This record gives sequence, C-alpha cells and structure tokens, in this order.
Amino acid sequence: MAQINICLKHIFTVFNIFFMVVGGVAIVLALWCQFFMNIRGGYNLEGRATKLFILFIVGCITIMITTLGAYGAHKENKVALITSLVYTVIGCWLMLITGIQAAIIHPQLRGIGVETFSELVPLDKSSTYVRNMTEDIQEQFHCCGLFSYKDWENIPDSCVCSQEEEKEGKCQTVKNNTFMLQRKSVYTKTCFPTIMDHIQFHYNIILVVSFTLAILALLGIILSSIMIHQLYYPNRPTIMISMMPPKYKELHNAPAC
Repeated sequence: MAQINICLKHIFTVFNIFFMVVGGVAIVLALWCQFFMNIRGGYNLEGRATKLFILFIVGCITIMITTLGAYGAHKENKVALITSLVYTVIGCWLMLITGIQAAIIHPQLRGIGVETFSELVPLDKSSTYVRNMTEDIQEQFHCCGLFSYKDWENIPDSCVCSQEEEKEGKCQTVKNNTFMLQRKSVYTKTCFPTIMDHIQFHYNIILVVSFTLAILALLGIILSSIMIHQLYYPNRPTIMISMMPPKYKELHNAPAC
C-alpha cells in the first residue's frame, strides 16, 4: 500500500523535473562558454575556466540529486529521500550564500571595476586577449579606451569615427601619441560605463536566480520532509495537516489525484 500521498508525489516529480532542466541548462551553458573562450583564446582569463568547471559540476550534481529525489518518491525509498533532502538543504544554503554575497558586492561593483580595469592601462602593453577584447568592444559600442582615448599609446583603428559619426558630434580630434603630427577623429564616448552596465546586469541576474532557486529549494525541502514523515508515520497526520481547521483535515484522506 502506498504510504505517500499521490498528489504529493506528482508535485514533487514536477519540482524535480524543473531542477533537472536547470541542471541541464547549467551544463550546456558551461560547455558553450568554454567552447567560445577557447575560440577567442581567453582560456585562463581571471580564472574563468575554473568558474565554468564549477558550473558544470554543479549542473551534474543537480541532475543526480533530482534524479535521486524522484526515484525516492516513486519507490517510496527512505534512504533516497533523506539523501536528496540533505543535499537539497546544502544546495539551498549555498544559493543563499551566493545571493547574499552578490547583494553585498553589488553596491561596490563600480569601485572594484575602476581598480581592476586601471591595472590594464596602457592597453597596448596588456595581453593579446585583452587588446582584442577591448577592440571588439570599441567596434561594437562605438567607444574608445576604457576611461579615455589616452589609455592607448597608439590609438587603434577601432577608435576611429566614420564621417557620418563626425557630423553627429560623437567624435573628437586628438593627436596620436606615436605620430605626434598625425591627428585622428576618435569616439568621445569611453567603454568603461558600457562594460560596467553589462557587469551590473549580470550581477542582477545572479541575485534573482540565486534567491529564486533558494526559495524553490526550500519548497523541495518542505515536500521531502512531508514525504519522509509519511513514510515513518503513515497513520499520523503531518504537522501542517494537524494545524489545519477540522473541515480541512478531511482533505488529508481525500481520494488520490
């Protein structure tokens, strides 16, 4: 005879399927970013390879835990459910820590960004990856330098404006440091504000995702706890049921969905 309410099993199964999808997305995202970084030649930039590896492992662990939880609920296996519960508690705690850290760092992002990017100046003497990345940003967002065109000792062509942009007043005429007699019309806009907007946007995503997944994990903890309680005490109502008004207690023994 089944000891776990069928409706509860269905809800828990949907919960686990959702987190399986989340784990799969994490794995695909890690692999795609790693492939993209290998093409661009920035494999070890700022420890990104390590972060992507961690994301890949987290995705794999998430799929294993949700599979274990779904199996435990379907087979009404106490060991599987308890193991899934323990790992879900750990995952919820880690997501809360991640979200809290992101919330603390968020107001300090601009100051950290200024300090970090200032170390890359002059850009001519930075690594090939940093130079290529900066030039790509300049071409895409029509800006020049991180904080000023003076970040370049020799201003690259990606800073140079077109004639249409000159007419629109988006450019300034400056002297090239390498050839003092040569003048170039470069973008007035700098790239640092655009870069920081993207970084802050990504941190906002981390905040929302971390706290959302933590809340969903908390829901999974509650569901797992109720099912484990029903397995150990099949004839005793759960605490949540016992606290309900008498009319609602009748629903506890309602027919299965």
